[in-house]
Amino acid sequence: MSLAVFTSIIMVAILVVLLVMGASISIAIGLSSAAAMLCMLPPDISFITSAQRIFSGANSFSLIAIPFFILAGNIMNNGGIAIRLVNVAKVLAGRMPGALAQSNVVANMMFGAISGSGAAAAAAIGGTMGPLEEQEGYDPQFSAAVNIASAPTGMLIPPSNLMIVYSTVAGSVSVAALFVAGYVPGILWGLGVMALAAYFAKKRGYVAQERVTVKEALHVILDAIPSLLLIVIIIGGILGGVFTATEGSAIAVIYATVLSLIYRSIKPSDLPGIILESAKMTGIITFMIGLSSIMSWGMSFTGIPDLIGSGILALTGNKYVILIMMNIIILIVGTFMDPTPAILIFTPIFLPVCESFGISPIHFGIMMSYNLCIGTITPPVGSILFTGCKVGKVSIESVMKELLPYFLVILVGLLLVTYIPAVSMTLPTLGGLV
Repeated sequence: MSLAVFTSIIMVAILVVLLVMGASISIAIGLSSAAAMLCMLPPDISFITSAQRIFSGANSFSLIAIPFFILAGNIMNNGGIAIRLVNVAKVLAGRMPGALAQSNVVANMMFGAISGSGAAAAAAIGGTMGPLEEQEGYDPQFSAAVNIASAPTGMLIPPSNLMIVYSTVAGSVSVAALFVAGYVPGILWGLGVMALAAYFAKKRGYVAQERVTVKEALHVILDAIPSLLLIVIIIGGILGGVFTATEGSAIAVIYATVLSLIYRSIKPSDLPGIILESAKMTGIITFMIGLSSIMSWGMSFTGIPDLIGSGILALTGNKYVILIMMNIIILIVGTFMDPTPAILIFTPIFLPVCESFGISPIHFGIMMSYNLCIGTITPPVGSILFTGCKVGKVSIESVMKELLPYFLVILVGLLLVTYIPAVSMTLPTLGGLV
């Protein structure tokens, strides 16, 4: 038995056993990686190498953007920005069937685009829209399903922490190109949810609210312009070369803080608590990235990615069949693993295979991100699913029936992203980023 096969068996076996026992994904990855390292190297060398990999894995300038975007998102979540985006969304939704549900989707897309967090969008927007929809007679399960199904769009529409992690793992992949490439898939996801929500709303008789007057619409839009400008400043600055994504994340924190203080939605005394909560979230992600780096190094050292790639190519040489196989594997993994560790583990395995067929790493990154976003709304560990159910005050069992049609629409979007590269590649190509 080769070293690669033996190491793979040890690593996967320990990882699965620990996950079944209920260990956190970080601990499971760390212990399985440590056991694999002991199989490859003497103990003294394996311990030193593991420590070095943890440090080097987390020691990346690009990754500094993640804590800043998390902090900016938390500030916005508490700073009165969400309600202004909801008001704009209600104006944009107009008199569409199920206008409040449509507003929920649009607000999730806007808030997620600003905060970069699907769970934050589900909590902030769902918490605001839920009571309004209940007053209008919307079924709570329907409202929760729409909120949950649309919240992941913020993980695709930039800025996206997921794409920053992918850029770091893939190497030499432009964060700006990934950000721009995520626009069309994210909007496509949102429009699919809106179309289905409109169909069910019309079927159930959820009529639109009273028409908003032009004067009221202008007032709402003007009130929200400072919040919406954050997207223009950050993404415009990154694409224009004024600052990097990391520098943009720091600017986002400053802008969100100043704006929230002007709105008087938060007080200076609230900031330490928000910073502490952001630090805790950052610590979890950074710890996970560091431990996953041990696994990535171990796989590269033993040639596991090459072994898996050869195995896939031995089954079929058809690019389209290989892509569907990858999607199925990632979909399954995404149901029990958060997107960040999944990207850290599977990017080194699948990316070389895709590149051998001439598939752009940007296209693959968007495909993988879109796929893993689906896992955030599926049991057993879907973070957005749990957040949406908690905010909507409904059980997971009751909302899953409502979610099934949305899964079908979202999966159609995944196929479009996978097999039509132009969906993700057109904008970065036109922008000269590819």
